[in-house]
Amino acid sequence: MPRSENQKYKLYHIIEYFKKYTDEEHTVSVSELIDYLSGLGITAERKSIYRDIQAMEELGYEIIQVHDKRFTYYLADREFETAEVRTLVDAVASSRFITKKKSSELIKKLETLTNVHNAKRLNAQVFVANRIKASNESIYYNVDAIHNAIADNSRITFLYFDWDKTKRRVYRHDGKVYDVSPWALVWNNENYYLVAYDAEAEELRHYRVDRMMSIAETNKPRQGRDVYRDADTAQYTKKFFGMYDGDVTEITLNCAESITNAVVDMFGTDVKFEPQPDGITFNVTVEVAVSPVFLSWVFMLGDKIKIVSPKKVREQLVAMAESVIDKNKE
Repeated sequence: MPRSENQKYKLYHIIEYFKKYTDEEHTVSVSELIDYLSGLGITAERKSIYRDIQAMEELGYEIIQVHDKRFTYYLADREFETAEVRTLVDAVASSRFITKKKSSELIKKLETLTNVHNAKRLNAQVFVANRIKASNESIYYNVDAIHNAIADNSRITFLYFDWDKTKRRVYRHDGKVYDVSPWALVWNNENYYLVAYDAEAEELRHYRVDRMMSIAETNKPRQGRDVYRDADTAQYTKKFFGMYDGDVTEITLNCAESITNAVVDMFGTDVKFEPQPDGITFNVTVEVAVSPVFLSWVFMLGDKIKIVSPKKVREQLVAMAESVIDKNKE
């Protein structure tokens, strides 16, 4: 591009330099800015640089002047603070539903929200390689497709699969095409789930987004609006441990004070604690889907918890424990 045509981009390049290279520990002088612009084929005088810095301030950029033998400058305010970018980077790196490849791509983009110096620090602290990650590369786009369908009030179709012992995809119901009305996306136990209304079953159901393939909008209006509205998504997800299906049952648990944190982590602070006459335990009554995941959670807490009622659920726990013992005796 001819030298004269570059002049009109002068202020833009100065702004980008401040964003990319400066902070409290990395300042820039007017002469350094002149040299930088010269390398881009842009001529500048000291007075014009001062005017550009003033223009940046008028545009809302907070430019700090530092006087240490010479005057230098840096950009103080940013749209994202370093701590905020680090939080986003850590969330992407640790998220199981985002594949390793996509995580690396997103982290590189997030690093552009800070300057190059902080980006190097962030990159040095990120470990993606050995974390457990989803292998379905399309999940990133599945989430976007589902959000679009919800916004368009459209039902969706998709294929749903499980993994077999050879780590191959096996589509459920011989490759049946699912047709549901999407209502919400839920982040639970490090996985994304779609909460949708199944008109055939006449109920809400949930699906692991990373096990969905070939998602497509049908352009037919969603069904089950009243069912979804009455369900309360937060309460719905609380009932399903690890989002595993099971018969939703009202269960009373007797808990030792030492597992209070575990109970609150699982059921939230809204659950009612009922202190018991022994002075060292409390009861909670909750609605949950009785599944292997729920029984395993109870089992994990050992003698600090007891299923008071119903009796049939307590018997399920005992049967599961006996089965585990027998299996490991072999």
